[in-house]
Amino acid sequence: MESCIAQSAETDEILPPKREFRAVWIATVDNIDWPSSKNLIPEEQQEEFSSLLDFHKKVGMNAVFVQVRAAGDAFYAKSPEPWSEWLTGRQGRQPNPMWDPLDFMVQEAHKRGLEFHAWLNLNRLVHKSSTSVSSENISRVHPEWIISYDGYKLFDFGIPEARQFITDMTVNVARNYDVDGIHFDDYFYPYAVPGQVIQDDASFRKYGEGFTSKADWRRHNVDLLVKSIHDALEALNPRLKFGISPFGVWRNKDRDPEGSKTFGALASYDDLFADSRRWIKEGWIDYIAPQVYFSSGFNRVPYKNLVDWWAENSFGRHLYVGMGVYRVGYKDKDTHWANPAEVPNQIRYSRETESNGTIFFSSRSIRGNSLGFADSLRKDFFRYPALIPTMPWKDRIPPLSPKSLKATLLSKGIELTWEKPDAAADGDRAWYYVVYRFEPEEKATAYDPRRIIGMCYEGEKIIDLTAETGKRYVYYVTAVDRLHNEGRPIGPLRVELQDQKLVRF
Repeated sequence: MESCIAQSAETDEILPPKREFRAVWIATVDNIDWPSSKNLIPEEQQEEFSSLLDFHKKVGMNAVFVQVRAAGDAFYAKSPEPWSEWLTGRQGRQPNPMWDPLDFMVQEAHKRGLEFHAWLNLNRLVHKSSTSVSSENISRVHPEWIISYDGYKLFDFGIPEARQFITDMTVNVARNYDVDGIHFDDYFYPYAVPGQVIQDDASFRKYGEGFTSKADWRRHNVDLLVKSIHDALEALNPRLKFGISPFGVWRNKDRDPEGSKTFGALASYDDLFADSRRWIKEGWIDYIAPQVYFSSGFNRVPYKNLVDWWAENSFGRHLYVGMGVYRVGYKDKDTHWANPAEVPNQIRYSRETESNGTIFFSSRSIRGNSLGFADSLRKDFFRYPALIPTMPWKDRIPPLSPKSLKATLLSKGIELTWEKPDAAADGDRAWYYVVYRFEPEEKATAYDPRRIIGMCYEGEKIIDLTAETGKRYVYYVTAVDRLHNEGRPIGPLRVELQDQKLVRF
């Protein structure tokens, strides 16, 4: 088992966050982020994905959201739906040589200490940019479940069998893969297109009893679906995270006094029939990641107003601010995006409002480093590591302490080794370890991430490459469980590095 390599711990005046969700969306539809082409062989796809994870880990991310269902298709082997054309070139064609991308991606993410959230598109069966539709596509197997809209084939959420299929398809991913979470984006009922009508009159007549308003019925259908998926995931694995990234505006204040201080904007509740606030209020989801893809100077939907509103309407669950970094440096009517400080200031504000973190759309935009944004993450905002915030409603029991902490001098540094902790009261053991280093005169604290010199995801050892001859160090090691509860440390281990030898003090 390879050991971790420690990072340097320096001192700054401002204490960075010890816990913060730092994630990126990796879109597969139309080959936006990965794979770069639908014609790559599996080995090239694997190399690309591993390289992509290495980049985001270096930038400072601690989670990825990978789109594994883009349009009635699958980027994984154990699926009732056909293979994606954006993976194999034609929908329904299996990879050659055969492999399971989702198994591979989850393992690669976990090796790097990244949470893996399986992102599924909820409503699409055929995309505008689809060039092939398999006979196994649900739009062909069950055309009676389908509505056509603006060149897309979509589920009719009013049909109970369609909702059940979506639920079963989602639970299937959670059952067969070691994912950390299940995630949906903002696509429920479609975004309105002039001249287009959602053709669900027949299902409204059949299933709309008790509803005088079709809009209320549509919202009810989406609510039933979200709750059904929550209940099924909870029954399967109560520790699995479930969250949604809706359109940023729930309702505008000019339509509803409980809405945000936004004006005349499209709203999830009114236009997409998605009552996003209700899902978090009812506890059907563990986090909400509203797509706040607006600049701080956009009059109708100012960034700060929307973040403030969601901070007040997250009901004790996690709020991750969805940030549209694809707009950074983009030349459009809103010139605020040309300001290199726009998104850095958005991150600062999200921290001030005590959100639990951020998710960036999307991978390609961060890798492009427009206006130096990726550099500002790596050198400033995400310079120091952060643990993912805990979810006490799922698990509040920390793991026990590691055992037998020892130090050995190697030619390249000080190697620390320890033994795995015993199982905690809930049966949890260590998922990873955090290693802290202090100067002898410092007060040891678990709240300062600048003192973290490494997080170990494989094995029980670390090499401190930054230890200097003549210096004294105090080390502590903690165990962290799958849901990021951190146990009490083992330590202190006090060592002094003298000429070619290690001395305890």
